[in-house]
Amino acid sequence: MRSALPSDVSRLLRFGAVGLLNTALGYTLILAGLALGLGDIVSNAAGYAAGLTLGFFLNRQWTFGRAGGFRPGAATRYAVTFVVAYSANLGIVIAAMSAGFIENPFVHLAGNCLYSIIFYLGSARFVFVGGAGEPVAATNAKWPGAAT
Repeated sequence: MRSALPSDVSRLLRFGAVGLLNTALGYTLILAGLALGLGDIVSNAAGYAAGLTLGFFLNRQWTFGRAGGFRPGAATRYAVTFVVAYSANLGIVIAAMSAGFIENPFVHLAGNCLYSIIFYLGSARFVFVGGAGEPVAATNAKWPGAAT
């Protein structure tokens, strides 16, 4: 039986590289927005929107190899996965603040790690499944309920 580990490691590295690229784009746009006087909220929203958009297309095509077809609902599933991952991140930060850990960089690191794990697993098992060459039955075998 052949192990899927090398493929998984390669995919994890690609996911990390995409994360670095979309973070760089998002942060650059946040700084540009601030320099243009757009304020914190608008600048942050623009940066996150651009980073998430870039991440979606790079992950779909390069990380998870779904260039052959765009499944309806993939962008919505990606947004839902982001909200779940980001909520978990905020949950760690809020819990740590309640426990007295205020402005602790390790809390944010822990939250970011959980965010990354959830976003990767959600992307791999929920967002980018059942592409053009993969029947829905195979998707359901990987994660029952993913096609709904």
